[in-house]
Amino acid sequence: MAAGRTGIIEMASSEPAAQPRLYVVSAPSGGGKTSLVNALLELDDHVALSVSHTTRPPRPGERDGEHYFFVDEPTFQALVEQGAFLEHARVFDHRYGTGREAVEKQLARGYDVLLDIDWQGARQVRASFPGARSIFILPPSMQELRQRLVDRGQDSDAVIERRMRDARSEISHAGEFEYLIVNDDFIESLKRLQAIVRGEVAEAPEDIAKNREVLAQLLETG
Repeated sequence: MAAGRTGIIEMASSEPAAQPRLYVVSAPSGGGKTSLVNALLELDDHVALSVSHTTRPPRPGERDGEHYFFVDEPTFQALVEQGAFLEHARVFDHRYGTGREAVEKQLARGYDVLLDIDWQGARQVRASFPGARSIFILPPSMQELRQRLVDRGQDSDAVIERRMRDARSEISHAGEFEYLIVNDDFIESLKRLQAIVRGEVAEAPEDIAKNREVLAQLLETG
């Protein structure tokens, strides 16, 4: 193993799976989903991230077609009516949707495709795209999740409280997902995410029990 461009430990890449798959990755805000997905994309050339459509305005540094396809409300609604989305939902006052055609093209080119979406979108994808796999990333505790949101320094206290309320709701749906990753150690969580996507995970009963125990504790404290 060697240090990759991200500064993390680079793991050996495996051969692409015989049949490319679609993977849904969900987590509450602050769960570490974006960092894990970005690290996996850098490590594995056989994995691609689907670019979603959104009605929210671009943030500084975001580019249309790379981070999101930025569209207005009428355009988004027209795409909904055309059946262009695998899933779509309203999140934090804006609409987001995953284009069906773009995902199918990436799969046809031999890439495993990741969808970075919430539990609502995951439920829609499972219904409309048989064979999709689903992964939920959990924080080790609600206290740790709150601290991560505070440490980001991006949100007011009121926004953090809203994100915590939303996190509790999102975590309550984690049991609908096939795989759970407790993100208490970034490198180990990344290894597990890569192993899931590469089809190399054979979960031991004790690992399943541990993840379920963390989920139960999160729901109790939430």
